[in-house]
Amino acid sequence: MFSYRHAFHAGNHADVLKHTVLIATLEYLKQKEVALSLIDTHAGNGLYRLDGDFAQTSNESASGIQQLLAYAANATEPLTPAVQQYLDQITSFNGEIKPGTKRIVYPGSPALLQHLMRPQDQLHLFELQPADMRALQGNMAQGPFANHTHVWHADGFKDSLKFLPPPSRRALVLCDPSYELKTDYGQVAQWLSDALRKFATGTYIIWYPVIPRPEAHELPRKLKTIARQAGKSWLHATLAIKTGGKSGVQLPGERAERTGMVASGVVVVNPPFVLREQLQQALPELVKALGQDHVAAHTLESSA
Repeated sequence: MFSYRHAFHAGNHADVLKHTVLIATLEYLKQKEVALSLIDTHAGNGLYRLDGDFAQTSNESASGIQQLLAYAANATEPLTPAVQQYLDQITSFNGEIKPGTKRIVYPGSPALLQHLMRPQDQLHLFELQPADMRALQGNMAQGPFANHTHVWHADGFKDSLKFLPPPSRRALVLCDPSYELKTDYGQVAQWLSDALRKFATGTYIIWYPVIPRPEAHELPRKLKTIARQAGKSWLHATLAIKTGGKSGVQLPGERAERTGMVASGVVVVNPPFVLREQLQQALPELVKALGQDHVAAHTLESSA
């Protein structure tokens, strides 16, 4: 269970989707002065060098943040607000980014949450992988509001529930496990059910991969059902950058082409009412910026 390292995937298309949604949601919730409890159940390192060994091994950021930066640099019209908010955060960690450079520090969800939080907010980060947990501690200790940031070497599925409901009765919770284990899918559904039972008015963002596995296709349906049974609103968005398999006839003895993860999705429970409109603008732009073939597409649905 400790083999997954997010550093291999930092800045990929799934991060672009997840972090665009995360930032837009948090910026809306910050409009009220009341303190927020920010929780990331599977935090990772927090910060990643895209020219580092892990990121270079997979080079997934090339079809994610690096491609989006190139698109933005050549854009003749302003980007949609949600996409621009996301890119503004990337720039804030790097300063001016020269076209084509791989010397980019990519902020994971913990760094984004810490950078955007306010003095009245509290941030709780959970990470079980020992090396990533130590890196997370070091990265968060150097960031803003370090004294309001709490890193826990603990099971995010179980131990994050201890902080619900928060004293302020306001929370944004991100759940994005690796799904390396098939059991993660069931744990996510059970976690959301338990979280809503403890704190029904929190805002929950659940990321998942869109891959050819029955559990992956069933998960968003289960999450929407859990939200509906709790009487809560939901939003579901997906982003695919290309086809997930090789077209044409496979010859006998020919090895199937592995394309890796080419699509992912997010389910947001109790989403801000403005989020659907923001994503109606942002998702087509992300398809245009990151799409690699005619199959590139997005979906967007909500309960309202």
